[in-house]
Amino acid sequence: MIIFGWAVFLASRSLGQGLLLTLEEHIARFLGTRGATATMGNSCICRDDSGAEDSVDTQQQQADNSAVPTADMRSQPRDPVRPPRRGRGPHEPRRKKQNVDGLVLDTLAVIRTLVDNDQEPPYSMITLHEMAETDEGWLDVVQSLIRVIPLEDPLGPAVITLLLDECPLPTKDALQKLTEILNLNGEVACQDSGHPAKHRNTSAVLGCLAEKLAGPASIGLLSPGILEYLLQCLKLQSHPTVMLFALIALEKFAQTSENKLTISESSISDRLVTLESWADDPDYLKRQVGFCAQWSLDNLFLKEGRQLTYEKVDLNSIKAMLNSNDVSEYLKISPHGLEARCDASSFESVRCTFCVDAGVWYYEVTVVTSGVMQIGWATRDSKFLNHEGYGIGDDEYSCAYDGCRQLIWYNARSKPHQHPCWKEGDTVGFLLDLNEKQMIFFLNGNQLPPEKQVFSSTVSGFFAAASFMSYQQCEFNFGGKPFKYPPSMKFSTFNDYAFLTAEEKIILPRHRRLALLKQVSIRENCCSLCCDEVADTQLKPCGHSDLCMDCALQLETCPLCRKEIVSRVRQISHIS
Repeated sequence: MIIFGWAVFLASRSLGQGLLLTLEEHIARFLGTRGATATMGNSCICRDDSGAEDSVDTQQQQADNSAVPTADMRSQPRDPVRPPRRGRGPHEPRRKKQNVDGLVLDTLAVIRTLVDNDQEPPYSMITLHEMAETDEGWLDVVQSLIRVIPLEDPLGPAVITLLLDECPLPTKDALQKLTEILNLNGEVACQDSGHPAKHRNTSAVLGCLAEKLAGPASIGLLSPGILEYLLQCLKLQSHPTVMLFALIALEKFAQTSENKLTISESSISDRLVTLESWADDPDYLKRQVGFCAQWSLDNLFLKEGRQLTYEKVDLNSIKAMLNSNDVSEYLKISPHGLEARCDASSFESVRCTFCVDAGVWYYEVTVVTSGVMQIGWATRDSKFLNHEGYGIGDDEYSCAYDGCRQLIWYNARSKPHQHPCWKEGDTVGFLLDLNEKQMIFFLNGNQLPPEKQVFSSTVSGFFAAASFMSYQQCEFNFGGKPFKYPPSMKFSTFNDYAFLTAEEKIILPRHRRLALLKQVSIRENCCSLCCDEVADTQLKPCGHSDLCMDCALQLETCPLCRKEIVSRVRQISHIS
């Protein structure tokens, strides 16, 4: 997924490496690893006033910024001839003060067009990143994100996370100043209840900062006022989207153990028990709240006397599910193994437990959120690299349907399709015909022309799979219940042919999984990745040798030093 390429570039600027290479060289290096090409569309992302001095007085600026710009303002015509502006070079002076709100909205508008991009990152993102290098600029960016991101845009919270994740880490003084400016408490959470965008955005900002910071910084940010604010946002009179992002923020604060204890002592579990009843609500926004409430009760904020969901869920009819054993800890999977959600800043991927090599197969996905997800088919050779942005459709061994940006992805290249943008409650169908070597995608029963590119690289070993941008969620149907839009041709379902033992179906909560890992005895000389085989392989040229040959063959770079692996040498003396 191309969006994460900008994160690589901007992170290098924050580390002081951005001055060593031109923007083109940075992005070319990244895109060169994925084979992506460049056509960004015909709309320029510059603002006509981007280089002008901000000449309005402070009071007028505050008045202007207090209102959320309308859609017409965001979609004003741009000069199609004028090229995008470059990032600041090593000897160029800092740009003049920018219209922060306009830059934030430009970024929101351009995110859905970041596909098969040219080497230039979006001007708005580069400028915001540069502005955030100072405390004053960082505070301006954060306040603008809270002020102007509209409630109705499905990519709004993801843009908040994307921009804050790419900006330099805030200083202690900047964090202190932000808490003073926001001045959050329970009373503030009750204000402007008719305008939930501000509260949703505030919670999204707090959650992103909690995830980005660690230890004392995160503990310091969770002041009594902020904790009271987030807990008040969980009350039933709040808008569901405010409740959702307040809960996600509390989850991210709980990544620090002292914060987790503080939040648990607030009796948060009592509130979550009420909210988890929304997990199957027909309102898809409430359904997200219920999903996250249930996940938090199972994994973070345990309630005494409450039975964990995995202990009572009925799995008898389920024979194929999402594979919870080869995903990162950042992806949330439901106890029945058919629903997945990503609330992290990384691009998380998951695949089914069942693999097919021949025949015609079909499965369906219910769209719970309408943002960026790449769903389709992957193989054993597919790469899932969450922080590098590798997902389904980003290599030659997978192909994906993207209903938000209306694209088909293959080998990190995309092409538009004719379906409308998907929305909450839509059903996407995925047909794999290994006899005719084609894939067909459906939206609510309407099919697209077949896709055949992936079969030039592989013809067997296919899994149902999906990748998620931040705050996205969907539910899979592998045949355990009737399909909404079954295709007219004869097909098979995973649930008819797959098999899982009772133990393989169990998706343990984190604390139970960690407890089991502590009981596992690991040999002193075992592979540091699989922990099963003997570490008998040395990587050349770096010389690191704590891997087995099976794991070493699956790597292109050393996991310790990140040097490229030229060769792998089995050390005979290590074999017992």
